[in-house]
Amino acid sequence: MNFIIWIVIGGIIGWLASLVMKTDAQQGLFMNVVVGIIGALLGGWLLSPLFGAGTINADDFSVMSLVVSFLGAVILLAIVNLIFRGRVR
Repeated sequence: MNFIIWIVIGGIIGWLASLVMKTDAQQGLFMNVVVGIIGALLGGWLLSPLFGAGTINADDFSVMSLVVSFLGAVILLAIVNLIFRGRVR
């Protein structure tokens, strides 16, 4: 059951991050889930020690873990935009 919740929350986080970074038209449902989950991993690695919170990947469903996962997804999309487009939107 946690796996399904992980995918759904990852998809929502990836979708919200793609709206913020204006890449929503280029991504589908699958990519939103991938961005959300990988962004949560990146957020857990980079931001979790700064905020002292877990991520959705660590089965920590608190407000702070959602914020860390969301920020990680935004950072991931910024890195992808920088690499493939040469600029961050």
